[in-house]
Amino acid sequence: MAGHSKWSKVKRFKGTLDAKRGKLFSKLAKELLVSARTGGGDPDLNPRLRSAVLAARAQNMPNDTIERAIKKGTGEISGGMVEELVYEGYGPDGVALIVEAATDNKNRTAADIRSIFSKNHGHLAASGAVSYMFKRRGQLTVLRSAVQEDQLLEMVLDAGAEDLTTDEDLFIVTTPHDRLYQVGEVIRKRGINVETQKLIFIPDNTVAVTNETTATQVLRLYDALDDNDDVQNVYGNFDISDELLTKLSNHSG
Repeated sequence: MAGHSKWSKVKRFKGTLDAKRGKLFSKLAKELLVSARTGGGDPDLNPRLRSAVLAARAQNMPNDTIERAIKKGTGEISGGMVEELVYEGYGPDGVALIVEAATDNKNRTAADIRSIFSKNHGHLAASGAVSYMFKRRGQLTVLRSAVQEDQLLEMVLDAGAEDLTTDEDLFIVTTPHDRLYQVGEVIRKRGINVETQKLIFIPDNTVAVTNETTATQVLRLYDALDDNDDVQNVYGNFDISDELLTKLSNHSG
């Protein structure tokens, strides 16, 4: 699982990630909408929607906002024409990036994503150009204060999980893509709160970025993509050491 615990550190470098509540709510609402459109509006029968509702509530999104997004997805109210798109590209030093977007205007979004890559020492690539370097996996996080590690490990492995790692105050559970929801249900049925639950891309191998200038360029590209209103998630195969992240974070502060 090389590199996959780095994401929170990368996001801490940014510092302001999701600080703009309106932008965060917009991304959560799009996931609610798409989840409801693809799997129905009942969270009990739609595991993806159930995860989206949990994520929205964890960020204190108002219930009426959650319900409105779901109704847009099911067509009960207008405004649900949002498409899911995946873009692939390369950043500085050939690092590979996958960008998941949800948009009501794919021409605008494609132009925006292409522009962000080109302005940040990267370029957009054809579909399939980098996705073969990644595996689709499920990821859940649980607060370390909520359960003993050995207890959680036994629980999730029995449910079909692949891995359990720690990152500061969180346990990170990795599952096959088709076992994410089952593992989450097992944890919740034991009375343990799941902080986040989502499908992610994990790189098969990572590219070590050791040059300070290159690392800054990679993180700026990552941040610029993540800041785009239509972008839901960004994944990369770059690996920047804790020491270098700390150094860059100090410079940015």
